[in-house]
Amino acid sequence: MLRGAVSKFQRWQYRGGRPGRSARIANRLGALAISAGLVPGGVATLEVRGHKSGRLISFPVVVADYQDERYLVAMLGHKTNWVRNLRGGDGRAVLRRGRSEEVALVEDFSEQRAAILRRYLELAPGARPFFDIDRRAPLADFERIVDQYPVFRIA
Repeated sequence: MLRGAVSKFQRWQYRGGRPGRSARIANRLGALAISAGLVPGGVATLEVRGHKSGRLISFPVVVADYQDERYLVAMLGHKTNWVRNLRGGDGRAVLRRGRSEEVALVEDFSEQRAAILRRYLELAPGARPFFDIDRRAPLADFERIVDQYPVFRIA
């Protein structure tokens, strides 16, 4: 029961596919804690520059490891601001987790995307409410949704 209520709250925070005020506040606090290295696991803060505003935007992300590579997945799909900023810019970003790492994010269109999405859902419980698929679903089910969620390889 509590799990369903949490999922509804998370979807409410991102209604319309965009973070509302409470999500922006939570993301800012999370980004500060992650940047300082205070949060365990594969979580990092991603910093991208707005392609129109030029402002530096930072928010928490889950880094999914798959076959010796690292990936980011846009849990809100193609309308996600950081995806639009990367596509409109040069793909450069900074990952922070106690230390800064300048990276290039390259959109992945490989046949591995379904497996990467499944791995991402294993690692990112906060993203699960935004996927209409269970993290334990067969790979064939993930293949049906790969076009809905951009995947970026960290170079």
